[in-house]
Amino acid sequence: MAYRTWLNPFTGSEAWWQQQQQRGLPLIEPAANGRCQVTFFWRDPQGDARRSETRRVWINITGVTDHHHCAAPVSLTPLAGTDLWWWQTTLPADWRGSYCLIPDRQAETFTGPADMQALRQWWRQKFPQAQSDPLNPLRSWSGGRGMPISPLHLPDAPDQSVWRAVDRGDAAGIPLQSQRWRSERLGNQRQIWIHTTGAADAAPRPLALLLDGQFWAHSMPVAGPLQQLTDAGELPPAVYVMIDVIDREQRSRELTCDPDFWLAVQQELLPLIQQWAPFQAGDNTLVVGQSFGGLAAAYATLRWPQTFGGAVSLSGSFWWPARGEQGGWLSQQLQQGLLQAPPRRFYLEAGRRERLILAANQQFQRDLTAAGHQVSYHPIEGGHDALCWRGGVLAGLKALWPQR
Repeated sequence: MAYRTWLNPFTGSEAWWQQQQQRGLPLIEPAANGRCQVTFFWRDPQGDARRSETRRVWINITGVTDHHHCAAPVSLTPLAGTDLWWWQTTLPADWRGSYCLIPDRQAETFTGPADMQALRQWWRQKFPQAQSDPLNPLRSWSGGRGMPISPLHLPDAPDQSVWRAVDRGDAAGIPLQSQRWRSERLGNQRQIWIHTTGAADAAPRPLALLLDGQFWAHSMPVAGPLQQLTDAGELPPAVYVMIDVIDREQRSRELTCDPDFWLAVQQELLPLIQQWAPFQAGDNTLVVGQSFGGLAAAYATLRWPQTFGGAVSLSGSFWWPARGEQGGWLSQQLQQGLLQAPPRRFYLEAGRRERLILAANQQFQRDLTAAGHQVSYHPIEGGHDALCWRGGVLAGLKALWPQR
């Protein structure tokens, strides 16, 4: 049952706002049965409803109120006579995810049937007005659709302490080696970022290819956490190569089981990496990706097992190519015995709040296991979310590169 510990005669006053910021926003309070009550606030810069042009403040929380939820969009509620808008929900105490707020001068809400595709399109029309939470002190970043988003971590969420400096916005930037890959086979060029960990005289290092490289280089800079885990002995000295996707259209083509892309990686990019940052080829070469990237990582490992020893897939889009089906093309290839690779290693992670992808990952895990591969499968309390992926990438690397 919802309760309002923050509601009193002074709610909405300057002193009240300062008090809430000192408590920490969004407001997280314990609830029954291993859950937390979370209250989101928004402060209208134009004042109360008599002066403000804002009629709605939509809240898009990944896997909770977004199109994956398949329910009507949710708006915060104004508190009469104040500049305060608020909304409460209850979530499992181990939940983690991102969200944005969308002030809107239009009061109309979504009116169509609540199916995923229609809701996705409705939210896309609202995203240009989105803002990160100005009351949330943690670092925001740009989401997949370009909107600014903020993080929320509930108290029992898996440990991500190595990301603390990034969240505070005071992480010392680790310079990455930047290179340009001009591919004759693909007829394009893109940025490549390289991070090498370990002492200069370290033994030959294994290689990890991180797809959606621009995300790991800039939006969610992974070099610092990788360095921390290496210094702590939880990851071996390694070479990390982050491969840019160029644009959304190119990504949809190259990261959906595209043999040309992976032949170019093997014939053109890997020899270049060997010059830029020498690595040890072999079974410890990993491919890491999220969403379409997770699909691509698994495909590359199954199709070219002589080059790639394992895949870390985060929210892998194994439904591809038909969004309505949980068993996609790659699962069918395994079921039909058309990808007969020697045993490889797979780390699969998917959010319980991304229903289609979760079901497709469950099916893919079964198909991999039946084909004799080593699979570590982890459903987590979250959605199709960068905050989940950043934990998964480190957990996956530690699982597939166990330290002796």
